[in-house]
Order: sequence, then structure tokens, then C-alpha cells
Amino acid sequence: MANELQGKRIAFLATDGVEQVELAEPWKAIENAGGEPELLSTQGGKIQGFEHLDKGEMFRVDKHVSQADVDDYDGLVLPGGVANPDFLRMDEDAVRFVKSFFESGKPIGVICHGPWTLVEADVVKGRTMTSWQSLRTDIRNAGGNWVDEEVVVDGGLISSRNPDDLPAFCEAIVEAFRDGETAMRVEQAAEASRT
Repeated sequence: MANELQGKRIAFLATDGVEQVELAEPWKAIENAGGEPELLSTQGGKIQGFEHLDKGEMFRVDKHVSQADVDDYDGLVLPGGVANPDFLRMDEDAVRFVKSFFESGKPIGVICHGPWTLVEADVVKGRTMTSWQSLRTDIRNAGGNWVDEEVVVDGGLISSRNPDDLPAFCEAIVEAFRDGETAMRVEQAAEASRT
């Protein structure tokens, strides 16, 4: 299935402090499936990846998030790392992009500490998801249902806990990005009819 994402453009949103394996492995999965990943950030140039608490590789930024248009992408990945989503949730452009992406109905993959940005964008209410264990209270306080599972798919929202979950996470995001926004839109329409 090397071309199942042919013609699909996937945004990765990250900044300094990103857990590099949570950026690199999904990136590779998107490329292997024929998709085109693009790194968005709150800064230009390069961002610093980390291997837990140790500095890792630098990653070249393709575009500043303030200049990114949700309509140009078929999916979004929010990698973790402790510092990365903490910086992102404090950046108005990053939060606005994530909220707009969520509202577009397109699929979003998020792992580890990445849900902090979703919490700040106020989009987890009524969603079932997982994350790094220390975020469970944040997700619950934001109205989400936190569960401790390898990968959780709730409509077009795909979440995982940590780097050990990357094989299942990568498989799930490729499938969601292949199928597009259909599942999320159906769920949003059903939710709207209930309110």
C-alpha cells in the first residue's frame, strides 16, 4: 500500500522540545504511504528535537503556522514531548490553526503530551482519547473522556499514549488520512443533531 496517501498533504505542527521519535516515525509512515508531510512551527529555520530529556536532531521547518491554511492539508499530526505542546498551547497562531483544523472535520493524530494543544483549543469536550498519563486530569477537566489504551480512534481524532504505541498510532493515522474527513464529519453532524 505504498501509494494509499498519494496526493495527500499532511501537516505536522511542532516546535522546540518535540519528542523526535514522535515526529520522525509518523513522518516516515506518511512518506512510506505516498503522502507529503510538511512541518509547521511557531518559528522559522529549524526546531530542536529531544530524545526524552536529551537534545536530539534538528528538524527543518517548512512553514510558519501563521502562514498555513487548513484547506491545504488532508490531515494533522501533533507529536508530543513535554516542552513542545507546552510552547504550542501558548502560541495564538498554533492554537487557532489546531481549532480551525478540528472544525474542518479533517483527521487529527495526537500522541503523548500533544493533547495539551487540543485542550487549549477547547476541542476535547465529549471526545474519548488517550495521552501520556499525566494529562488525564487536563483532558477530563476539558470535558474529554480519558482512557488508557494504545490507540483510540474517536471519529477523526486518533490518539496514543507514548513512543511504545507508535506502530499502532502510525497505522491508525495512515488509515484515517487515507479515508479523509468522512468519519469526523458524520460524527459532527450526529452531535449537532443531538443539540
